[in-house]
Amino acid sequence: MNLLREKMFKYDAPQRAKAAGIYPYFRVIESDQDTVVTINGKKVLMFGSNSYLGLTNHPKVKKASIDATKKYGSGMAGSRFLNGTLDIHIELEEKLANFVRKDDAIVFSTGFNVNQGVVSCITGREDYILWDELNHASIIEGQRLSFSKKLKFRHNDMVSLERQLIRCNPRKVKLIVVDSIFSMEGDVANLPEIIRLAKKYNANVMVDEAHGIGVMGKNFNGKGAAEELGVLDDVDLVMGTFSKSLASIGGFIASDFTTINFLRHNSRPYIFSASITPGATAAASAALDILIKEPERVEHLWKLTDYSLKRFKESGFEIGKTSTPIIPLFVRDADKTFMLTKMLFEDGVFVNPVVPPATSAQNTLIRFSLMATHTIKQIDEAIDKITKAFRQLDIIK
Repeated sequence: MNLLREKMFKYDAPQRAKAAGIYPYFRVIESDQDTVVTINGKKVLMFGSNSYLGLTNHPKVKKASIDATKKYGSGMAGSRFLNGTLDIHIELEEKLANFVRKDDAIVFSTGFNVNQGVVSCITGREDYILWDELNHASIIEGQRLSFSKKLKFRHNDMVSLERQLIRCNPRKVKLIVVDSIFSMEGDVANLPEIIRLAKKYNANVMVDEAHGIGVMGKNFNGKGAAEELGVLDDVDLVMGTFSKSLASIGGFIASDFTTINFLRHNSRPYIFSASITPGATAAASAALDILIKEPERVEHLWKLTDYSLKRFKESGFEIGKTSTPIIPLFVRDADKTFMLTKMLFEDGVFVNPVVPPATSAQNTLIRFSLMATHTIKQIDEAIDKITKAFRQLDIIK
């Protein structure tokens, strides 16, 4: 047998899960992305979406996308570096930079590309990248591509971070990269302490606000965790995506003029990827406008979050250190995690299983995530059904 095919043939985890009837991935949605979706003709409650503000169906967002497609066409057929820059790209970048209080910003085709393209090129061979062990996969892929020295620190452990900073050559660049809200377990990075250590050791900080923008911020302004925690102006680079609260696809990095100028001319995923489509650009821009004008959406999301957290705690669930709309329901058994996903889907609730490599084998969980458009009735129905399933599998009493 061909050696490559032989290697591929040995990978049979999906086949085994399908044979057991518990394969939970690539479920085909036949409706819009809302609090209720249709799969195989069946309506189920959606608690597996990152659309935190529920803007994917907002009339203004859809109209903006349609109008931009009519005016500019369906795609750019080239990179931003060459023929793929539109006036609406520039307009969105200026709006984003102003939103997160930075000099400038550039938009990438995906959020994954942002982290991959920034982290991989911003530091040199003699420099350092310090990263939280639970950072998103896109950050990990970015630092893998970098020629810099990589130092991992324990999750949200500031003693561990300082130990790694002490190891660094004080005359070299030191970039600390962290998620603001960690995507699987929903806890928030200790950004004030990270900033304090960065100043102490002359390091720089990049914060991934993929799950923070549209969720956190002072007075429910949605500017992200760094802004809510009072350290936004001390963060050197702010990353964000459009595929969560901003109801589109794409991402951005914002920083000072000189850093953005460097990235604009050196980030390979930016230079060599086709530009974000007109429709996606306009949709993200419209969603950002709504976020800015309607902070009550963020406020309502937090009311739902507080309500859900209280109910899960009262029902005896292990939810870790989350305090956000991302609520992990720990199972700590991969087979039971898959079985729960199947049981809940059959009972009309869509949730996401989190198993290796997204987490360690001992930390498998069900990821329950909220949208501002959910109702208390929907939340109650989902939590009641989840509680029933967890009890049937003897995970909670």
